[in-house]
Amino acid sequence: MKSYLSLIPISAKVHRRQNRMTLLCIIFAVFMVTSVFSMAEMGARMEQARLADKHDGFSVSVLFNSAMGQTLMLSAGILFLLILSAGVLMISSSINSSVAQRTKFFGMMRCIGMSRKQIVRFVHLEALNWCKTAVPIGLALGVSATWILCGVLRYAVGEEFSGIPLFGISVTGIVSGIVMGVVTVLLAARSPARQAAKVSPVTAVSGNPDNGKMKNHPVHTGFIKIETALGIHHAVSAKKNLFLMTGSFALSIILFLSFTVLIDFVNHLMPQSAAASDIDITSSDGLDSIDSRLAETLRGMSGVKQVYGRRSSFDIPAEWKGGTLVSGTVDLVSFDGFDLDCLKKDGALRRGSNLSKIYGNSSYAVATWDKDSPWGIGDRILVGEEEIEIAGLLKYDPFSSNGLTDGKITLITSGETFTRLTGISGYSLIMIQTASHATDEDVSALRSAAVGSGCRFSDKRDQRTSGTYLAFVFCIGCFLGIITLVTLLNIANSISMSVAAKTKQYGAMRAVGMDGRQITKMIFAEALTYAFWGGGIGCAIGLPLSRMLYGFLISAHFPYAVWSLPWQSLAVILLFVAFATSAAVYAPAKRIRDMTVTETINEL
Repeated sequence: MKSYLSLIPISAKVHRRQNRMTLLCIIFAVFMVTSVFSMAEMGARMEQARLADKHDGFSVSVLFNSAMGQTLMLSAGILFLLILSAGVLMISSSINSSVAQRTKFFGMMRCIGMSRKQIVRFVHLEALNWCKTAVPIGLALGVSATWILCGVLRYAVGEEFSGIPLFGISVTGIVSGIVMGVVTVLLAARSPARQAAKVSPVTAVSGNPDNGKMKNHPVHTGFIKIETALGIHHAVSAKKNLFLMTGSFALSIILFLSFTVLIDFVNHLMPQSAAASDIDITSSDGLDSIDSRLAETLRGMSGVKQVYGRRSSFDIPAEWKGGTLVSGTVDLVSFDGFDLDCLKKDGALRRGSNLSKIYGNSSYAVATWDKDSPWGIGDRILVGEEEIEIAGLLKYDPFSSNGLTDGKITLITSGETFTRLTGISGYSLIMIQTASHATDEDVSALRSAAVGSGCRFSDKRDQRTSGTYLAFVFCIGCFLGIITLVTLLNIANSISMSVAAKTKQYGAMRAVGMDGRQITKMIFAEALTYAFWGGGIGCAIGLPLSRMLYGFLISAHFPYAVWSLPWQSLAVILLFVAFATSAAVYAPAKRIRDMTVTETINEL
């Protein structure tokens, strides 16, 4: 052996099983950063090429100097730091447990003359040795995922993604992945390296890193059983390990909550509605002059899936019994039954709305709304000589350019109610959803029917964004899945390493009469303590961060958008953490139960 550093590859082979989870964490961290930044660069190249064809002198710098570009860059930077922090805590926890299990080894190295500085260097280089394997694998997976996603966007989605590069190599993505891997490992190894350097030669004999430093504190059981109290005590007594374990749990929750904001961002950027039309037929004079019989004619034609129309009447004198209307008038819009059904499908109604009251010839309506609107459900508005009660509120005003009402109320009624209030039976707009098998000949026939009735015909089939929307949601969903998988691996790895580091203690407890069931309960109580504190800290930090990201990405560009507590996302990730924690206890607990007492006591 030429140098003590020659022990590094030998140690890697001996502890291959213990290092497997750490390698996976590095691989996933590098993969996520590489794929995120690579996809961002591919998108920027595509957008640059598209805009360069329309605007001379356009460059990427112009794109990223825009308000939206800077917002996206800032959000990407925040997510990068979150992934970096999560990687540091997960890997540091693994290295810390690995060092705790090898106290005799470091003590023996001190006995044969290795200095503390050499111990620190040994741990750092041992950690960097993982990067030789993990970083290239993470980069390869990230680049491959980028190519696959670009292929899916180009050929399966098409539309505006038809120009996205197929096999592009992103230098930004690769460099970011390498930096993520190396910096994460170096940061994660700092604290364990200092801990290993403090191991004294005496430890080579005792194998106890806290020899001479342990303080005996009685365990207060209170109303809980001794094994549960011991598990909680084990978790909270080692402050550094508690910080690392709870921190890694918390960051997984924070990452999940942050990425779910991106789904809301896509929903606002490309809103999808079940009532989105493929063809619009409008009156030539802008009034409700389309004969209602045209809608019946269109319904019977080939290639038609749905036909639904709207009537509108503006600035109708009205009186609000709950206060004073800004203009003293309201706008009335009628929705057919299918159109009303879609309001519920799209989740466009605020809580407490009762859409069932609107159908047919009724005295109820749905009102547009924003956060500054003073009217609410149950308020009554006198329209002409008839009183209309607000049975529901929309989350925003779909008839304005910015989604805000600006104090002007629009009432959405059924077609029958609208006709009773105004005496108008014609349509101002007829919308058509075409069937999947509709041909150009079918559309030409629809055009002839509309133009023959003196109406304007607008074919909007090439404006569909459903494919693009699904592509973005799919990509974000994949990253959420990866975060969930990393969370599961991290929990399993952390608990397994924590149990392995306390093998002697469990052996001593079994020697004095503790059975396998009590050992399992103790390990579960310890793991649940980490999950409890991690969940609390993750929510305390993740929810404000989610609100901040929502403000940057959504509220700043869509004024009507209001952040609300993401109950569903929060429940999903907390339930998953609880399930993963429970499942992760099984393997290490079984390993301890299957070992004999002498094996656990003599375990290094």
